[in-house]
Order: sequence, then C-alpha cells, then structure tokens
Amino acid sequence: MNLGIDLAPVQAWLRERGIGDSITDARALTGGTQNRVIALEVDGRRLVLRCPPVHPRPSSNRTMLREVAALTSLAGSRVPHPRLVVCCEDLAVMDMVFYLMEEVDGFNPGDSISEHYSADAATRHESGLAVARALAVLGDLDPTGTPMAGFAKPGSFLDRQVDQWVGVLTGYDYGRAGAGDLPDVGRTVQWLRANQPADPRPGIMHGDFHLNNVLLDAHRPEVAAIVDWEMCTVGDPMLDLGWLLACWPQDPAPVATGERLAAAGGLPSRRQVIEAYAATSSRSADEIDWYTALAGFKMAVVLEGTWVRALSGRAPREVGEHLHRCAIGLFELSARIAAGDWSPSR
Repeated sequence: MNLGIDLAPVQAWLRERGIGDSITDARALTGGTQNRVIALEVDGRRLVLRCPPVHPRPSSNRTMLREVAALTSLAGSRVPHPRLVVCCEDLAVMDMVFYLMEEVDGFNPGDSISEHYSADAATRHESGLAVARALAVLGDLDPTGTPMAGFAKPGSFLDRQVDQWVGVLTGYDYGRAGAGDLPDVGRTVQWLRANQPADPRPGIMHGDFHLNNVLLDAHRPEVAAIVDWEMCTVGDPMLDLGWLLACWPQDPAPVATGERLAAAGGLPSRRQVIEAYAATSSRSADEIDWYTALAGFKMAVVLEGTWVRALSGRAPREVGEHLHRCAIGLFELSARIAAGDWSPSR
C-alpha cells in the first residue's frame, strides 16, 4: 500500500531512542481529514502515527504540537484518549513534526458498527449517553499546570467568538458567484450578542466534538477514546456540547455524523444527551440553546470556507458544494434557535 510517506527515517529515529527496531504492517486509517493517520507495529506493539497532510499548511507542525499538548495534558485523567508514546519535533528526520500513540481498540461510529451494537438497541442508546458523559469529564478537567494551559488567551473567550467568526465570514471572497443562497445571518448574530452568557471558568475544549471523533468500545456502551484533537484549545467547554448537539444525527441534522450507528436506530434524543452531560458535569447546561446556536454558526463559517476555495479551484467542486449545503443547514439551525422556533433541549 502506498502510504505517501517513507517510514525508514521514522524507524531509524525510533531505533536511536530505544523505542523499537522495526516497523511492520503499516496501513492508512480512515478518519482524520486534516492529517495523515497510519497504523503500524513497532516490534509487535500496535501504534498509530499522525503527521501533517501530503500538502501541509503553514500551521501543520503547530497543529501536531497542539495535539501532543492535549494528549500530554490528558495523561492520568479519566478522559478516554489514545496514550501518547513519543513526539518528534526534529524536522531533520521527516521535514515535519510527527508523533506516535498507542492504538485504541474501538470502532468509529461514522463508518462502522460492531456486531454487539448492531444487535442491541439498548447498547446503542447507552453509547450515546456515554459520549455525553465522556465530554462532561473532559469539560471538568482543569488545564492549570498542563501543557494546554499555554493555549489560553487573555480576556474573555466568549467575547471573541461572534466577532471573530463574523469577520471570517465577511472576509470570504466569493468572486463573481457572490454569496448566492447563503441565508441572512444578521438576526442570528444580533441574538448571539444580546444573549451571551457570563464567562465560566476556563476548561479544555476538544473543538470539533461529534460522533465521528470518538471510538466506541466494540463490546460495551463506552467511549474507548476521543480522537482528532487538532482544534483543541482552552475556552468554554459548553461550546463542545453545543457542537455535539448541532451535529447530533437526528432531525434537524445539517451535517452527517455517526452515520452507521445512527442508521441502526436507538440513539438518545438531544434532550437526553444534555441531561446525561449535566448529570456528570459540574457545569450548568441552562444556556445550551445559546451554545448550540453559536456552534452551528461557527461550524457553518468553517465549512463555507471550503466552498469559497472550491469556487476558485482550490478545493474539489463536489466537496465544496456538499459543505456549502451543510453550512446553509447549520445557519438555518442557528436562526431557528435565535427565533425561538427550535431548541435542542425540547
């Protein structure tokens, strides 16, 4: 299999550090759209290598170090995560930062489902609640004194959010096509500004938390690991819950996550997800409508960026069109919350 990466320098580097002598059984894994993910064995030990994409961005190496900071900060905690083995920051080895972590025994509910889950609706239901509980445990983790503390910015996290993402949206260059069928977001933005909650204590945020970024235990309704930490930061963890709810695979569902698990049926409702989170977390979920609206708005702006790149030939047209439709759905979801027409808690 062509992995698009020469593992010989990695093997030599691992040997020099006494981690292992040989790399075998290397294969590309699905998932992780921003970075390459390669499963391999080092002297029979099953590990996973993560490194920047084939065409890296200027920030790709910093993103790798951000992920390493997250996994290091989670070590010894109750947050289910892959255990970090080693990180290489020496660009002379591979001309990029990379790291290895232990392979997690679990399945991604976006592209597969275990026999046990397929056969048992109660397990599927409980797994959705387990996802909410795992997120709550993450949200209660104190970043103070951990590597993630270095990602905290001065000032109010929430104060920055609306203006930041409005700025990104208004800065998009659609060219001759214009914004087209993009809905007016003015009322949503006004509502978000008028109803912003008070700043809570800072916590570690995953930044892109949904069913496709967890691995589930194949035999029990438990989260084996939360994965893909490239967007992690220190901020308001309730935005992670809002993100999960905006992506939850039940109507309205502007984006597809957990497709294989959702297709089998039996997942808890959004309200039940909120209740499971609140029962586990020390944080209040009273303002979850606002966080879900902000999450939908932010996600829509991020996805719309791919459509803008597609219009100028910098991304595949079909991918851009699909994500543009998702962005429209997310803007509409946020608008419905702002208008009082829909709530994830009802």
